[in-house]
Amino acid sequence: MSLDKLKLSKPLVAAMTDAGFLTPKEIQIRTMSRILGGQDVIAVGPEGSGKTTTYVLATLMKLKYAFEEAPRALILVPDAEHVDHVLEQFKLLNRNNTFRILGIDSRGAVDTQMNEITDGVDIIVAVPDRARALYLKLALNTNKIQLFIVDNAELIVKKGLQLPVVELANSAYKSQHVVFTEVMHEKLNHMISPFMKDSTTTIEVDEIGEKQAEVYQQMLYQVPNFRTKLNLLTLLLNDTEVFDKVVVFVNTRLTAQTVYKNFNHTKENEISIYRSLFFDDKGYDDIEDFKDNPEARVLIVANENLEELDIQGIPFILHLELPEQKETLIQRIVKHGDEDVVAITFSTDIELIEVKKIEQAIGQKLAVMELPEDLKVVDAAAKPKKKKSGEEEEDTDRGAAFHDKKASNLKNYNYSAGTKAKMTYKNKKGLS
Repeated sequence: MSLDKLKLSKPLVAAMTDAGFLTPKEIQIRTMSRILGGQDVIAVGPEGSGKTTTYVLATLMKLKYAFEEAPRALILVPDAEHVDHVLEQFKLLNRNNTFRILGIDSRGAVDTQMNEITDGVDIIVAVPDRARALYLKLALNTNKIQLFIVDNAELIVKKGLQLPVVELANSAYKSQHVVFTEVMHEKLNHMISPFMKDSTTTIEVDEIGEKQAEVYQQMLYQVPNFRTKLNLLTLLLNDTEVFDKVVVFVNTRLTAQTVYKNFNHTKENEISIYRSLFFDDKGYDDIEDFKDNPEARVLIVANENLEELDIQGIPFILHLELPEQKETLIQRIVKHGDEDVVAITFSTDIELIEVKKIEQAIGQKLAVMELPEDLKVVDAAAKPKKKKSGEEEEDTDRGAAFHDKKASNLKNYNYSAGTKAKMTYKNKKGLS
């Protein structure tokens, strides 16, 4: 398919060709006409799918004329590195420096940036907090903004920069809003819903590559926070017949202690820590000792300073936290021989970015599991009510801490982890 499909101007076609972009990406084909048509758009796609090039092209097409007084396009990105990347893309496609483009981040002095804006600029690429600071100083005029773009929105949420994004978007009330992200989740939607129009179009491109290797059976649980992860882990591991030998990975040794203390240690040796921080906690310095002990059922392992660990022969591999390097997790889930192993990943909204990268790397989606009905979902924002003197304790089983499951988790064609595990191990364990 040729670039003609994008209906670009001749200078932009020439610039794209010179840059080596000979065919359009799927996300460009599906979003360009909508952006140029003035629609609010949410574009979801993995890294490398062409999101940045899409909005650079759209911005250069929409503005048409340069050298007006106030900026007409504001692009918000999560950090200075992304500012540099976007400026490089503009440099590649903005032939003859047709438009004046300014990058704004914390590396520059505020006074200098105020002067640069006053001198005149067409397009601003900025981090949200610095752009907001300049807006509050009356240096950044948002009245003429035609195109308000949020790129890598999932990372902006992860950095906690939602407030300046919303304030700037609301100030540019006449503009068209476009959001690019790798994943969509509740926190991101909470950020953009105040300024996205009801008629907003959401376009999702899911480019999963070829399978790189055979991996164990994969399950994914999406939960709102770490406390709910602990509740879910406890609920699953209560099924002692199925989860008879389990390794639970977390990121730090302190977190390993937190998880360990979360369990009721009614049965001696059942739950232990690998190389515990404290001598009085039940632990193992050698994983082979854990494997050989029939009474030892759950081993909590921290990724922190962890050398290679032989987990072959353990039927359940649980990642309560996603490791910093996706390769760490991938090495553990690559299939060895004919072992029957189930790998379960727990993810919050913020961690979904890492989940997406893992899916891209292994070339397949992780099966999203339905949350158990009796799971207590913790509302991190809710403050516990103080019980008044003489007041009877309320039934909190389905109180403020309970929430209906998100639509993304209401998949009636998925089995729960326990049920799937029982199906897998029915013949092997002789369970009825």
